[in-house]
Amino acid sequence: MVSALGSGTGPVAVDAERASGYRYGQRAYLVQLRRAGAGTALIDPVACPDLSGVDAVLAGAEAVLHAASQDLPCLAEVGYRPRRLFDTELAGRLLGYPRVALGTLVEEVLGYHLEKGHSAADWSARPLRAELLRYAALDVEVLVELRDALAGQLAEQGKTEWARQEFEAVLNAEPPPPRAEPWRRTSGIHRVQSRRGLAVVRELWTARDQVAQEADLSPRRVLPDAAIIDAARSPAGTLTGHTQLMRIAGFAGRYARRHEKVWLAAIRLARAQDDKELPEPVGGMAAVGPPPPHRWSERDPAAAARLAAARQAVATLAEANGLPPENLLSPDAVRRISWEPPPQPDADGMAEALAGYGARSWQIELTAAPLAAALGSLPKPSADGAD
Repeated sequence: MVSALGSGTGPVAVDAERASGYRYGQRAYLVQLRRAGAGTALIDPVACPDLSGVDAVLAGAEAVLHAASQDLPCLAEVGYRPRRLFDTELAGRLLGYPRVALGTLVEEVLGYHLEKGHSAADWSARPLRAELLRYAALDVEVLVELRDALAGQLAEQGKTEWARQEFEAVLNAEPPPPRAEPWRRTSGIHRVQSRRGLAVVRELWTARDQVAQEADLSPRRVLPDAAIIDAARSPAGTLTGHTQLMRIAGFAGRYARRHEKVWLAAIRLARAQDDKELPEPVGGMAAVGPPPPHRWSERDPAAAARLAAARQAVATLAEANGLPPENLLSPDAVRRISWEPPPQPDADGMAEALAGYGARSWQIELTAAPLAAALGSLPKPSADGAD
């Protein structure tokens, strides 16, 4: 298979299937490749965990992926790291397609209906059923053809260089740093109002994550988020044993029942913690960067006015250039330059600030001057802070 791929020509279509809804983490459980002259290859990375041979023969080939940022990390884990990229989803966004799922783009651009009925399958199961293998092969069947059509449209719209810069940014993106308090992403946590309740969420989440990692299971298959939230909202002293815990539906599940002692220990730990050990209602990451935009008007009305002006400027530019505002300039960059404008408020100062927030050169060329003008046109706040 490695020899065949090396003897092929042109770009190589690449896809990977994960099992995050079933297993712990984001590892690949199937890798699909297709190249002219080589046909389609389906690789089981559990049985064949080292794809360095594939990486070597495809070093000079452009890799075509859909939503590449999702698959590149798990492909790197098995030794395949593309040097050149064409991301069909990102190309669709730059071209202004309102829906950029693979099946939708294939149907709209190429006129084919792509079977997408097994996207939530358990790809960690072995052996994989024949219909799953056919489904996986279809994901790379016309990917290069889609790439060629989208590349032509990018050229027609004068966006080829924009796409090149975006693809390069995806390839060179550093992995995101670990979240300081990942337990705060528990679904429904906004319903927990007390610090003691948040401590219960934290300890149950941590215990669940350890159990899930050891069992190689998705954490939500071990214990649903809803069960953690219901436990956190229960009055202190009500969850002291088996009977009380089993009244919460999520704790009665097959995997959850096996670890009943773990959950009770986590709850007791949270209930016993001193007040100084309890988490604050607002996450620790809130102090890094601007606050949530819905709080700007009360904390800094001038910054709120700048954010509204900046968003409007970006939206107007995006509409004129036929792409979503978030692809013209990341919402995070818009928030940051609005909360803390550059010391030099002209186009050059704005360009420098945007570059510091990761904007690509094409984005800076389009947005720096309009953003500087939009923020510069606002009335200056008076000395006492009033407009």
